[in-house]
Amino acid sequence: MNSVGIRFSHGPRLYDYRFQGEPPPVDTWVLVQSSRGLELGKVRTAPRSARPFGELVRQATPEDLDKAAKLRARADDLKWWLKARFRREGVTAKVLGCDFTLDGSHLTVHYSAEERIDLRRWVGELARLANARVEIVALGPRDQAAYIGTLGACGMESCCSTWLQDFAQVSIKMARDQQLPLSPEKISGPCGRLLCCLQYEHEQYVELLKDLPRKNSKACTTAGTCGKVVKLNPLAQTVDIITEEGSYITAHKSELREA
Repeated sequence: MNSVGIRFSHGPRLYDYRFQGEPPPVDTWVLVQSSRGLELGKVRTAPRSARPFGELVRQATPEDLDKAAKLRARADDLKWWLKARFRREGVTAKVLGCDFTLDGSHLTVHYSAEERIDLRRWVGELARLANARVEIVALGPRDQAAYIGTLGACGMESCCSTWLQDFAQVSIKMARDQQLPLSPEKISGPCGRLLCCLQYEHEQYVELLKDLPRKNSKACTTAGTCGKVVKLNPLAQTVDIITEEGSYITAHKSELREA
């Protein structure tokens, strides 16, 4: 129980850092020693047992927070400089943001592109302007949404930019099992990929579908009415049937018998 989860400004993922002495309170700004250098992060968990990424150095001071704000402004200027260079030279990459470590020794540039682009020719010039070591990181569609922050179809901030720690595999079958419309605009997130939240209730839907007949199969009610199943309603445990006479009925699973 000698590590705490730290969140940085460029995404919701938590990284565990080892501390010495009394644990820092949750929501405290702290300095940590990462592989990039000295970084500012916020404590988001109580002490826990986890494999640490590095050492927690100390709690941040007002001077540290002021320095971080100045570095963010400087990084933003570099972002716009790089955007202008890309636009002038016809580079199709999208610059998402730049981040300095708190000691100013390391600058990370996050970008996205439809195809692989070699950006190394700008590293030297950018390193001279930043007076720092430069690392360029390409982000995929989901990571891009997590980095810049987006709104989901629910009207709230998207899960990937607020709390989601890992991207689980999502499939179109999950949407089918939940009887959702399969149009891309209905089941895709701002990133253009399938909604992460399709996985949240999928296990429950699979359980609810166990005792229902398959869609397009033949089903009969205990009253003797038979027809083709055209819709499943797993939450209500009912099915919609078009009868052999052409009328529609809704039957609960308890009212069905083997065809």
